[in-house]
Amino acid sequence: MRSLTCLALAATATNVLLVASLRAQTAPSTATAVPVKKTADRWSPSRTPWGDPDLQGVFSNADEYGLPFERPTQYEGRRLEDISPAEMARIVEDRQRDIVTRAPSVGSGALGVPVHWFEFYGAKNSRAWMVADPPDGKVPPVTAEAQRRLALRAESRGGRGPADSYEDRSLYDRCITRGVPGSMMPAQYGDAYQIVQGPGYVALNIEMVHETRVIPLDGRAHVSAKVRLDMGDPRGHWEGNTLVVETTNFTNRAAYRNSNGATLTIVERFTPVAPNIVEWLVTVTDPATWPRPWSFGMHLTKKTDAERPFEYACHEGNYGLQNILSAARAEERTIAEAVKKGLATPAPSEFPREAEGEERRGK
Repeated sequence: MRSLTCLALAATATNVLLVASLRAQTAPSTATAVPVKKTADRWSPSRTPWGDPDLQGVFSNADEYGLPFERPTQYEGRRLEDISPAEMARIVEDRQRDIVTRAPSVGSGALGVPVHWFEFYGAKNSRAWMVADPPDGKVPPVTAEAQRRLALRAESRGGRGPADSYEDRSLYDRCITRGVPGSMMPAQYGDAYQIVQGPGYVALNIEMVHETRVIPLDGRAHVSAKVRLDMGDPRGHWEGNTLVVETTNFTNRAAYRNSNGATLTIVERFTPVAPNIVEWLVTVTDPATWPRPWSFGMHLTKKTDAERPFEYACHEGNYGLQNILSAARAEERTIAEAVKKGLATPAPSEFPREAEGEERRGK
C-alpha cells in the first residue's frame, strides 16, 4: 500500500484535475425521484463559490455497522418513528456489547488485536433499522415475473457449484464492484467516502473496490438504453440543500438484489442535517421485481482529511478468491478419495456466494 503522503498527493491531484475539467452548471435536472419521507431542515450548509450547497469532505458509514436492514422481529408492529431517542440509546448500547461478544479477540487473548483495527468498534447507529418504507420495515416480496426470472437464471447455471470457477463468485468477491446502492452500505472495513464538487458536477470516491461516481448536474438526459453499466448512469440535481441522484441503465449482473437492470431506478437523497452528518435516503423502483417502490436510509458521518479513502488494491491482494477456489478443489479431492475407498463421503461445504458485508440477494 502506498504511503499516506503519496495518497494525499494523488488525491489532491485528482481533485484539481476533476475541478479543472468540470463545465459550468446550466439547467436543473428533469429527472424525477420517487418521493420518500422528507427530513426536516435542521441545519444549512455553507455554499460553494458557484452557489451550490457544499457537501464536500471525507465521510464514513462505520457508525452504521450492525444496523439491521429490515425491522427485527422484536419490533413487530412498530415503525421507525415509534423508537424514542432514549430507547435508541439503549439499542446502541446493546449492539455495541454484541459486537464485542461476537469478536472475543478484540484487545485480548492469543489472537488479540488492537481495538483501533476494528473500524466499526463502538458504532453508534442512527436508527433501529434501515427500511423506512413500507412502514412495516420489510422489503416487499418480489413479483411473479421476478420469481420466474430468478428461476431461469438458476436453471441457466446448469447445476454448477458455487465455487466451480471464479465466474461463480459474486462481483464483490472478484473485485469488480459492489454496485449501487451496495457500494454505500457498511461492511467491516473500507468505510471511507470522499465527496468532491465542481460547477455542474459532484464526484463520489468510494474506498471499497475503489470506484468513483461522477454525477452531472446539468440536466442532460440519461445515456441510451443500449448502454448498461455496473454502477449505472447517474444524473443529479438540487432540491434545496438536498442532492438528488437518479441512477438507471444497470447491467443485470450488478442490478441490486437480482432486479432487472433495464427497469431498475435508484434515487438517492444526500441531505446535510448537521455540520458532521449527511442523511442518505434511497428509493428503489423496479416494477419488474417489486410491486411498489421501497426506501431505506442511514447516516454518513464527516471525518478529517486524515481518514480519506485508502488505495484499495483489491485485485493485487485478493487471496480470498484464490483460497475459496483452492479449498473447493481440495474438498473435491477429499470426496473423490472417500468414494474410491468406499468410505462415507463428507458433506460438501456451501461456499456461500455472498462476500463480506454484502447483502444476501433475492431475500
